[in-house]
Amino acid sequence: MSSTSPTQLETGDRPETPKARIALIIIVSCQLMLVLDATIVNVALPRIQATLGFSSTNLAWVLNAYTLAYGGLLLLGGRIGDVLGRLNVFLAGITLFTLASLLGGLSTESWMLVTCRVGQGVGAAAAAPNALALIAANFPEGHHRTRAMGAWAAVSGVGGSIGLIIGGMLTTWLSWRWVMFINVPFGAAIVLLAPAAIRSPRRNPGRVDVAGALSSVIGLAALVYAFIRASSNGWGDHQTIVSFVIAAVAMVAFGVIESRAAQPVVPLRLLTEPSRARSYLLILLLTGSMFAVFFFTTQFLQKVLAFSALRAGFAFLPMSLGILVSASMTAKLLPKIGPKPLMLLGGALTTGAMSWLTQVSLTTGYASGVLGPMLLFGFGVGTLFVPLTVSVTSRVRPEHVGAASSMMVTMQQIGASLGLAFLVTIFGTASRNALAHPPHDVAVGLLPDYAFTHGMAEACTVAAVFLGVIFLIVLVTPRVPLAAPVAAQNVAEADAEAGTGHAAAEA
Repeated sequence: MSSTSPTQLETGDRPETPKARIALIIIVSCQLMLVLDATIVNVALPRIQATLGFSSTNLAWVLNAYTLAYGGLLLLGGRIGDVLGRLNVFLAGITLFTLASLLGGLSTESWMLVTCRVGQGVGAAAAAPNALALIAANFPEGHHRTRAMGAWAAVSGVGGSIGLIIGGMLTTWLSWRWVMFINVPFGAAIVLLAPAAIRSPRRNPGRVDVAGALSSVIGLAALVYAFIRASSNGWGDHQTIVSFVIAAVAMVAFGVIESRAAQPVVPLRLLTEPSRARSYLLILLLTGSMFAVFFFTTQFLQKVLAFSALRAGFAFLPMSLGILVSASMTAKLLPKIGPKPLMLLGGALTTGAMSWLTQVSLTTGYASGVLGPMLLFGFGVGTLFVPLTVSVTSRVRPEHVGAASSMMVTMQQIGASLGLAFLVTIFGTASRNALAHPPHDVAVGLLPDYAFTHGMAEACTVAAVFLGVIFLIVLVTPRVPLAAPVAAQNVAEADAEAGTGHAAAEA
């Protein structure tokens, strides 16, 4: 047997080339487009409602339709990429996303826009996990891949705040329709340039585990919908409870099916390996807290400080810059000092920033109580996200990279939905209590703002606990190498196992 591992065969232990840099720009641009689309429509919602006649309750589906399709289909998108070719599925996903964006901008009825948002979500679910897997295929494990993953992690962290900025600009200066149209030229450019610039890894012959894929789609879609429903209708709502039950049953079925499948959608070894399972948990906690910052701070700036939509979007610029700077620095330091010190720093910064936001009140100004936490949080997110992203695909066999990547993006989506729904519930309960028992020194006209700031402070307190848990988990975790070579014996065993699986699949 050759001493070269499959990972080396796929990526090649070679220096970074100009073509690889172009490939990275394309992949990172794709990720930025997909991430910012989760928030770019936020500031355009009032204009969308006025133009297309959405009711106040149905308007939420402009956001939820994208999240539901995106989160529910991610695991399937990653597995199909393994079988049909990651570049092929990546391009198909971007094509669908671009077409849905164009039709969404041309919508004349509310149902048309919601349908197009579903199409965007389906396209994103096909493209996102395979984009991350393509980085692993085009950059050898080590310094070059760490830098590439750092760039991917930076845009993943900064995309939400950039979406708010771009959405405010387009809605104010042009039209809400441009929050959809803006994707078209970028999507078309990616589809045209990617085949020549991105190296497509070899396919893994086999077939999609239909039963496992179906149970994962039902389970994840039901779980995402349950949290979306809980945030608006409460945890005791009938549809919320039914959705959680369906999600639980489907997830149990998924576990049973995957444990017996010859070629599972998600190899269970990815979830049972302690270091990788820990990374997935930390990603879930971090993403939930991050989206809470977007949600509450955006409303605080507009409701309490009376910022315009455009000004509120630009108010997130310091956070975006903090993420970009810290992610770049972390990618350079990671091979030198390892992940643990950087993750401890990131955990401390994000926990401190969220604790600072718990002090928000009616007298808080942007410079005095928002700017500082945003900067700290941005630096902390970049410092945390890069080593977490790299750890997910480190020491993973080539045929499992797509599954590992799709599981990571799934954790981001579930974390955003779960964390935000839980924190919004905390916020709603605290706000109602504040209105029912207001302090005597608050004027009647200021009660709504007081209730909001009180609820926001309570929600940020719980979010600070989430981030503190991240810090503690990293603190008690023994230092683990960022990447380790695959032993020849393990490679042989894995090859034999893969061959058995392929034979069973073809039988």
